[in-house]
Amino acid sequence: MVEEQVQVIGYPAAGPAEVWAVAKDFCDGWHPAVDQIRAERDARGTLIRAFTVKGEGTLYREQLTYRSDSDRSLAYSHLEGIAGVERYAARLAISPGKNGGSVVEWSARLTAPAERATAVAAGTKAIFEQGIAALAANAERATAPALRSSADEALVPLEEVIIDGRPQLALTVTPPKEGPLVLFLHGIGGGRTNWRPQLHAVAPHMRAAALDLRGYGASTLGPEQSTIEDYCADILSVADALGADRIVLCGLSYGSWIATSFAMRHPDRLAGLVLSGGCTGMSEASPQERDAFRQSREAPLNDGRTPADFAPAVVDILASPNAGEDVRGTLLASMSAIPASTYRDALFCFTHPTERFDFSRLTMPVLMMTGEYDRLAPPAEIRGIAGRIAELAPRASVRFEVISGAGHVCNVERPAAYNAILTEFLSEIPQ
Repeated sequence: MVEEQVQVIGYPAAGPAEVWAVAKDFCDGWHPAVDQIRAERDARGTLIRAFTVKGEGTLYREQLTYRSDSDRSLAYSHLEGIAGVERYAARLAISPGKNGGSVVEWSARLTAPAERATAVAAGTKAIFEQGIAALAANAERATAPALRSSADEALVPLEEVIIDGRPQLALTVTPPKEGPLVLFLHGIGGGRTNWRPQLHAVAPHMRAAALDLRGYGASTLGPEQSTIEDYCADILSVADALGADRIVLCGLSYGSWIATSFAMRHPDRLAGLVLSGGCTGMSEASPQERDAFRQSREAPLNDGRTPADFAPAVVDILASPNAGEDVRGTLLASMSAIPASTYRDALFCFTHPTERFDFSRLTMPVLMMTGEYDRLAPPAEIRGIAGRIAELAPRASVRFEVISGAGHVCNVERPAAYNAILTEFLSEIPQ
């Protein structure tokens, strides 16, 4: 087998937003070589385009493996149609060019028998060149969709549900609906009330619930120090109590680490995974880094202070530079409501991870989001993790987005932008 690489670069006069508005539709027939095309989804909800080429009868199928509207890029892999090809992975990226124009880079890496590799590479190059020319021609007719504001979402009745036990678990739940349950998991300085705009946005599509983690809000701590296994057991308890066979976990920061930990243990229970402002937590930090992190945050507790005492300093880190007083007030209230014992319990669990994640275990659609001004989970870091997942988990499709103008708690600061991306992702998950 021989490996070949193909790269074609073009320079459309249209701007990146206009070009991406055409290119991002993975199953549209904008490419001039395409005769007929249709969208398919496998059992996991992964998007596949099945198409024929003009003058041929061969059916080609390609799977979307990565997408980012923020970065204007997508990646896909070949499933069938090109004879003899063992591996074929391609990437399309659009960036700003000169004088308001764009730079389009279309590349592929393929592995094929020596007698076929050169011909496949040449054919790929020709297809890419035709495609870039078509993007330039079609970009003028493209318009970017407007985001809905949170005010556009119809408010639904929300119910408080208490699951008795040790610990007691408290939830805010939307009305029953067929299909998977979307379960929101807050950060170490938050609570389930932070997810109210998302509950209202998701309710028309799926049933949703926001959980107070152990010790937060109306949930109680367990009899012993909380572990990641305890949190995973709580998620299963919630799913059972609400009659959900499959769930979509949507986490923020600490909640993202818990959600990913659950995905490592129970991938078959997940219809989707949404990770906001985090993923790996402290699982890739050294023991010294973990101890330093925990000790720095426990120091005020050891001095007799409570989270309410140091909440203003924490909000300064969490919020974006332009966060309004309403956002800062919400973050301040969440942090101030946390008991010292709960904060200490969560810190200990967070800084004692039991594993380094094996992303190859992920088999479900994954959406990763972070705020433009997130100091704790900056876009470059989360973009890198999204790329690793896309590479290591071929059965998962990955989408990465940056929430413009937001800090760490991006769902609170920019709910309209966050909800628009979230609901689009959920709409693509099989019911």
